[in-house]
Amino acid sequence: MKITLEVWRQAGPSSPGKMVRYDAPDISPDMSFLEMLDVVNERLMEKGGDPIAFDHDCREGICGSCGLMINGIAHGPMAGTATCQLHMRSFRDGDTIVVEPWRARAFPVIKDLVVNRSALDRIIAAGGYISAATGGARDANEILIPKQSVDDAMDAAACIGCGACVAACPNASASLFTAAKITHLGMLPQGQPERYQRAVDMVLQMDTEGFGYCTNHAECQDACPKLIGIDTIARMNRDYLKATLRGGGK
Repeated sequence: MKITLEVWRQAGPSSPGKMVRYDAPDISPDMSFLEMLDVVNERLMEKGGDPIAFDHDCREGICGSCGLMINGIAHGPMAGTATCQLHMRSFRDGDTIVVEPWRARAFPVIKDLVVNRSALDRIIAAGGYISAATGGARDANEILIPKQSVDDAMDAAACIGCGACVAACPNASASLFTAAKITHLGMLPQGQPERYQRAVDMVLQMDTEGFGYCTNHAECQDACPKLIGIDTIARMNRDYLKATLRGGGK
């Protein structure tokens, strides 16, 4: 198949950027989107050009590195799919595909399609931990947890921190990401000691990083490659409200 790419090129954080057109003939429909970009880059380098910079690592939908806006959709047209799992057969021969980086004030562009997502790491550092006594591990059967709580915690823990929720949100809110991290610890007994302080600290850090506010557009859950729902945001808001009533979470 033959496709045309419109790709955002930007040499550095302080450099102006622009869309650049590339023709990409002889693309196999069985290639992943990242493999297609690899081929385009190989052809660019053969001609002495500068390859397109983009994030990637595991290429198995696990690490969350491969965040791209594809035709205005975070991770592309397939629901529940990271960019590395998106295949070219999802497009038609002759299509023009627009590829851009995540666009959010809290995600400054480093180069081309690569953005700095360390703001998400700082949100986790603000409260994404538990207190645990040192020593031998307790027997797993000693702590009984309702199945629904386990299921909800595991669903939230599936978040890979890719930032698609931020990119898809009209307000560039990180509420779904933050709520997923708060929920997966707050649903389990081990996460109870810091539960309410965690909500306060992580929400305050989210605001400090410059993310927008959630106004329930729900675009985030549609863009999430792990299909995490906005019910986690409701849990986060409840914990945050309870924390403020307790006097800041203490």
